[in-house]
Amino acid sequence: MSYRSNFTPGSTRWAVRRAQWLAMGINEADFEKPKIAVVNSSSGLSVCFQHLDAVARNVAQAIRDAGALPFEIRTIAPSDFVTSAGKQGRYLMPSRDLLVNDIEVQVEGAELDGMILLSSCDKTTPAHLMAAGRLNVPSIVLPCGFQLGSDCGGRENDIEEVYKAVGAVKAQKMTLCDLKEMTRTAIQGPGVCAGLATANSMHCMAEALGMALPGGAPIRAGSPRLSNYARLAGARIVELVEQDIRPRSILTPSAFRNAVRVAVSIGCSVNVVRHLTAAAAEAQCDIDVLAEFIAADTLPQVTQIRPNGPTRIEEFAAAGGVSGAMAALLPVLEGTAATVSGATLAENLSTLPPADATIIRSLADPFRNEPGLIIVRGNLAPEGSVVKLSAVPPSVRRFRGEAIVFENEALAIDAIADGRIAPGKAVVLRMLGPKGGPGTVFAASFMAALVGAGLGADVAVITDGELSGLNSGITIGQVMPEAAELGPLAAVEDGDAIAIDLEARSITLDLPEAVLAARIAALPPRPETTERGWLAMYQKLVQPLAKGAYLSASE
Repeated sequence: MSYRSNFTPGSTRWAVRRAQWLAMGINEADFEKPKIAVVNSSSGLSVCFQHLDAVARNVAQAIRDAGALPFEIRTIAPSDFVTSAGKQGRYLMPSRDLLVNDIEVQVEGAELDGMILLSSCDKTTPAHLMAAGRLNVPSIVLPCGFQLGSDCGGRENDIEEVYKAVGAVKAQKMTLCDLKEMTRTAIQGPGVCAGLATANSMHCMAEALGMALPGGAPIRAGSPRLSNYARLAGARIVELVEQDIRPRSILTPSAFRNAVRVAVSIGCSVNVVRHLTAAAAEAQCDIDVLAEFIAADTLPQVTQIRPNGPTRIEEFAAAGGVSGAMAALLPVLEGTAATVSGATLAENLSTLPPADATIIRSLADPFRNEPGLIIVRGNLAPEGSVVKLSAVPPSVRRFRGEAIVFENEALAIDAIADGRIAPGKAVVLRMLGPKGGPGTVFAASFMAALVGAGLGADVAVITDGELSGLNSGITIGQVMPEAAELGPLAAVEDGDAIAIDLEARSITLDLPEAVLAARIAALPPRPETTERGWLAMYQKLVQPLAKGAYLSASE
């Protein structure tokens, strides 16, 4: 078989690469084999990536054993709880797209034949899906697993509990000493945050899309099961190259419809909406992801995984994981969708043992007769906004409150401590979107602090900033269009009344249409950023949230 990585003998490219590889000790007999990129976002900065070098070695050996030549490719490694420290988390969303371009430069630049993508923290999986769709070379996404929590003072403890405890300290309901003790036991081992936050949600989405081998999401990091799964993926990527099976034959409208329906029914992170939208755009898949979320609005929840309920992520994994959930959802999925396994989705699911019904229920007997994710529209979000309904207390479906507006998350957190944010307030966090940041501000810390202060069920939050999949409470996220694009969110003033009706899927600023239009018309243009470097470039290229906030120079 002819591979694109095999250059014409005697050409400059052939000669100089041959000289380099011989100097690296690569066996000359390997030069004609398929060449596979092992895309590794290893980093010493974050526990999310701590184990990836071992996974990469495991995958590389499996590729060699299957008769191909692996090359480890190192990329940036954004971690939401580490990379968020600078500029109020503005680097987080731009890091997703920087990673996509990083992969393009290294894999396309070297004209490798395929890639296996080691996915860990929040931004790596969507970036890997986007890169696979853009480059369209044979690819497998390899979810690399979750971390475990422990206990602290006789109570279950993990990173979600630490996150919420910050608000408890701010509200003087917990001491700093207690919080310090929680940090000692919250994380036991490598991997992504426990719970169905964005990282585990996107691992599940990779499998639901058919881009990950079945049975690998969620999976415990550092486990024998992950080691075996990595070897299977390493062997399978060589077969994909030989069979010339490419991502765009898998990332079809059927695949995205399946992923949306799974996301709604298991209660995934709000961030999967923008990430699936961006992945579809990069794969040039003709589908309106937002419309698919609206169409899936009647599906029930067949799981209740933290923060949506009491089920721990390791319990979900043991019960069958996303494969088990998809088996329960198969009547509403498109079973003929192709997957990287070579079998259809329905064929993959047909060999599964029955899922543990105490963790994964059927469509006929769900945990909740409402979707986990919904799209909410109204004059405040004419293009839509996203609510993780599964993380909103069931008693709170309607809310009316007085707006209090912030354009800086730190000031909003201070307002919790000094009592300005009280029950009945509708907190607007704006100018935090991709254009406004620039680079979406990580507004999730405010929501966690609010819940920790005991206000999660009594205060609404409306934002164009980025939220965490760990957030819970009355949260309206990804408001579109964002305030920096002169969306209606920019026209809200302190004291305005905001009405939220989750049953009706509506969010309304209580102003006459003419008054709202006049306010928007009077808004000054958002001044150009004073940032230099990557954030300034991102602001110029980033597309609207409704398009997935991906980068394009042509639109």
